Amino acid sequence: MPTEQAPRLEVRKTYKLYVGGAFPRSESGRSYPVTDAQGGFLANAAMASRKDARDAVVAARAAQAKWASATAYNRGQVLYRVAEVLEGRRAQFVDEVRRGEGLSAAQADAVVDAAVDRWVWYAGWTDKVAQVLGGLNPVAGPFFDISVPEPTGVVAVLAPQRSSLLGLVSVVAPALVTGNSVVVLASEHRPLPAVTLGEVLATSDVPGGVVNVLTGRTAEVAPWLASHMDVNAIDLAGTAGADGVECADLEVAAADNLKRVLRPGDAGGDGPDWLVTPGLERIRAFVETKTVWHPKGT
Repeated sequence: MPTEQAPRLEVRKTYKLYVGGAFPRSESGRSYPVTDAQGGFLANAAMASRKDARDAVVAARAAQAKWASATAYNRGQVLYRVAEVLEGRRAQFVDEVRRGEGLSAAQADAVVDAAVDRWVWYAGWTDKVAQVLGGLNPVAGPFFDISVPEPTGVVAVLAPQRSSLLGLVSVVAPALVTGNSVVVLASEHRPLPAVTLGEVLATSDVPGGVVNVLTGRTAEVAPWLASHMDVNAIDLAGTAGADGVECADLEVAAADNLKRVLRPGDAGGDGPDWLVTPGLERIRAFVETKTVWHPKGT
């Protein structure tokens, strides 16, 4: 006689952070529920603390020099490999975007396609950006005067709040192109695509620490990233639509060590339209220009 099977229990996920190529729990031990657009439970996410943010910056600093010293062609290959793995986990991203952002299946498909395409687009710029942002400068004298872009260093990124994947890719990828390392604070209420991106990075060729993913309250973690003295630049895209966050306050905190600051723009309360084809503004925002003089002749 066949036996009746017991009802299957749902496996409720509690996701961790992605720091230094590993998946640690928050040192605070805290987590918070992530819900879909209708308020249904999706998973628990780690609630990062000040200590977690500091650990992520340490990991990013340790990885940055090696990433920057890789050839531009090699960085392009590594970033393209990320796009390949993104494509391989397409169904999961579609489901997370659809449920988290309240989109239809067709809309979520289009968003994921755009995110993968955008990552490929930025990957293609790694060995071209020096020719566009650098140059041979005319000078009055027997010298070559050459300007070349170099990475700023460690970049903190506040990911967009509403566009949980396309917006995320649009702020993380350009910072990586020239050799910066990144600490990204995911969308507070829609963090799952960022968590999955961390899993993609861990199974790609990106060295541990080059990208670090934090989840939690934007108002709690963002001020520590803005004021951290070993962060060289900060992208404030995620202040648009965030609860309890004042962009101006973060700019003041960032001024203590003369961080480069990229403001969220003037596209309304939700920030830019991430579906618009980007230019090089976000790459340019996180480079320094080094000028070299060299005498002509023998």
